[in-house]
Amino acid sequence: MSKARNAATAAVLTALLATAACSLAPPYQPPATVAPPAYKEVAGWTAAAPADATPRGAWWSMFADPVLDDLETRAEQASPTLAAALARYDAARALVSLTASDQIPTVVANTSAGRTRASAGRPLSNGSAVTYNAFSIGATLDYELDLWGRVRNSVRADRADAAASQADLAAVRLSLQASVADAYFRLRGLDAQAALLHETVLAYERARDLTTTRHDGGIASGLDVSRADNILSAARAQISATANERAATEHEIAALTGAVASSFAIAPLVRPLEPPPVAFGVPSQLVERRPDVAKAERRIAAANFRIGVARAAYFPNISLGLGGGVEATSGSIFSSGAGFWALGPAQALLTLFDGGRRRAQVRISRAQYDEAAANYRSTVLTAFREAEDQIAATRHLTAQAADQLAAAQAAERTRELALVRYRDGASDYLDVVTAQTASLEAERAALAVQTSRMQTAVSLVRALGGSYVPAA
Repeated sequence: MSKARNAATAAVLTALLATAACSLAPPYQPPATVAPPAYKEVAGWTAAAPADATPRGAWWSMFADPVLDDLETRAEQASPTLAAALARYDAARALVSLTASDQIPTVVANTSAGRTRASAGRPLSNGSAVTYNAFSIGATLDYELDLWGRVRNSVRADRADAAASQADLAAVRLSLQASVADAYFRLRGLDAQAALLHETVLAYERARDLTTTRHDGGIASGLDVSRADNILSAARAQISATANERAATEHEIAALTGAVASSFAIAPLVRPLEPPPVAFGVPSQLVERRPDVAKAERRIAAANFRIGVARAAYFPNISLGLGGGVEATSGSIFSSGAGFWALGPAQALLTLFDGGRRRAQVRISRAQYDEAAANYRSTVLTAFREAEDQIAATRHLTAQAADQLAAAQAAERTRELALVRYRDGASDYLDVVTAQTASLEAERAALAVQTSRMQTAVSLVRALGGSYVPAA
């Protein structure tokens, strides 16, 4: 009989161990993405290759600007936006530990001490009152048998959420880095605009002096002097407008780097606005590089595991208990006869009727999975669109910059010729004003295009996921 009982016990334990590996979550496969072999906006075809060796990290160093390097370092160290994203990631990791704690037994220690007087009128008292001490030291153990994978799938879901939070942290970091670089190049573009306007004001002052001299000599009319004063004052007003825009941009950089705007300053500097070449890679690498794509994929995995959590509610919740310790009313509490123990209770709880609550929860979890999958597809499509946008902008702005530079050079020659003709008396000052206005607009447009090229280089690296490969 003993052998039969042992065999039966072994069979039950074996069945429990086998069932403990059960998971009611659907088998998960990362969503397949269909990537074209090459970007539409890139001429020619490039074979796909793994992106594991792609350089990462301080991508802004390709601009070779020490001021930008310092700003990016300060943003990494002091940005409140990045600090908030890091805190969310820490909370997500802590939640994994919290959920995983359900996979091991809970042990609670307890002690008690008391003095009690029992009434003489109590049952079986022999008519006398009794006063006694009671001391107890013990512990209890509770453990849920995760036969249906509810706890395991919860842990897996939280781990996927933590991975998504980590990807979100990377996305926030990349967005912050790109925002700092974008604002910085806008600032340098405004510095170039301010330098151009100051040079223009000096040229207009010389032209106005010439007009005044000609007017005093009776050669030019008062209308010419008024036109010279008008265009000079308009140029000075543009200097003030540019200074105002630069101040706002400087304050924006201060906030991005976690500094107080009142104590933050970047010295004006005119530097060449020529972006470095950036290789585009191939579309198949884009899904691997972009942290927002990784985040969306991990959200699908988490939703998939939570379907298993919802399904587990259809099965019994089985838990085991164990208790033991020592207790005594007199003498040594640790004497040989003071020990006690209790095995159990072993409980199995199964909801028989819930008005459709569990069925609704499974439907909710499936709908959340479908939503996460749709969001993933949307994120991938957005990633390809942004990459194509920036690749197209890079190419078109390069052509636009060359044409705009030629236009500015032609306008400058026209301005010089108009001034010479006016000095020689071959034309009136209206031709000079027209040529000066056109020249300033063309030169400012050329600087604006160059600034846009720098911003587009930043946006391209951001669209590619933060890594770059210098083009050969």
